[in-house]
Amino acid sequence: MSSANMTLFRAYAQKSNPASLPPSVLFSHSETCLTVFDAFPKSIFHFLVIPRVRPPFNVYQLANLRSLLKCEKNSAKELLVDLSREANNVKKMIESEMFKKYGFKWEIWMGFHAIPSMEHLHLHVLSADLCSPRMKLKKHYNSFHPKRGFFIHLSDVLSWFDADPSYYKTISQLKKSEYEPLLKEDLSCWKCDRNLSNMPKLKSHLQEEFDKLFDQEKAKVERERKRSDDLAQTSSSQISLNDDDSPQYELVRGSDEERGPHSEN
Repeated sequence: MSSANMTLFRAYAQKSNPASLPPSVLFSHSETCLTVFDAFPKSIFHFLVIPRVRPPFNVYQLANLRSLLKCEKNSAKELLVDLSREANNVKKMIESEMFKKYGFKWEIWMGFHAIPSMEHLHLHVLSADLCSPRMKLKKHYNSFHPKRGFFIHLSDVLSWFDADPSYYKTISQLKKSEYEPLLKEDLSCWKCDRNLSNMPKLKSHLQEEFDKLFDQEKAKVERERKRSDDLAQTSSSQISLNDDDSPQYELVRGSDEERGPHSEN
């Protein structure tokens, strides 16, 4: 990958007007961060939330998660909380799109790569399926496996700030020697832990898992629809019955005293 491509996110983050980015790149932006479409999505939905370069941070401190965690703790945590807020906004929009396209929603992951391939801190927000034509290599898959360890969930990173200071100091180093070997581990389904011998077999299995989920949710929606129709039909029958009975009651009017002070005369 060329050095220009490696620092592309940094160029985005330094823009004074993110709205100048093409709509094929920019999804949304705020005063503190911007969200872009992942150019090589590894799931059905895949976005990146990027902090804009603003004081008290410079581009070098925002190079990656490791460099951020070397900064003053309160400031680093505040930036991550801000990314979390924006990521949750993106999550809501993804869920809305899930309902429109598929009729149900499923889990969404938020996290960082321990050793990213691109310069400038970026938070991955992606749907929990890992079904994508762009998912081609073992290292790609293992880098997003939610239980492998290379993909560090945002909630875990935020929990480090409340941990013992010695633990924070150790875990925040994000040593390459500890994380890079995770990319070479054997392929296994993130959902059922089944081992697969190669990427084509893994991708086929992941698609089967998603299709199974789709069928289950579709059946659930159908059951809910039928239950709703049955309730509506029962309610309609009761209303019809009450309408049939109502003339009998309208013919019998109580005295003024029985009708009380709030009844019309």
